[in-house]
Amino acid sequence: MLLFAMCQPLLAHEYKIGEIEIVRPWSRATPEGAKVAAGYAVIKNNGATPDRLVSVTGVIAGKAEIHEMAVDTKGVMTMRPLVDGLEIPAGGTVELKPGSFHIMFMNLRQAAKEGAAFTGALTFAKAGTVDVEFTVQGMGESGGHDKKHGGHGG
Repeated sequence: MLLFAMCQPLLAHEYKIGEIEIVRPWSRATPEGAKVAAGYAVIKNNGATPDRLVSVTGVIAGKAEIHEMAVDTKGVMTMRPLVDGLEIPAGGTVELKPGSFHIMFMNLRQAAKEGAAFTGALTFAKAGTVDVEFTVQGMGESGGHDKKHGGHGG
């Protein structure tokens, strides 16, 4: 039990830079030949001032952007890049999740394979750049748990 308690922070799949905390970065598996993949995470700002996620990278992609999905007044779902980045409010949390804010990995160099992981980086206007590892879940997963770590860490 003591060993498990000591390892709990490692199982949480969290990253921190300055006052910014990134929790459970993940992606869905893609079929061979896919040109795009999406990335998700929970981003917490524990600071007293807002920060902004301004750029992202992923080794599996030639290009990565921060995107938003939304439904317009006519019920049509749209997706657009956030060219000015995504604000993370002071003392707030923003969840990158399917159907909402997310990272779009484009011009894939390789498929995202279930059970594997790939590295990337998130750059914030104030906090700087932090390297992360995206775990790859099944195509139908919603990100509510992290199979690789048995669901530990929230």
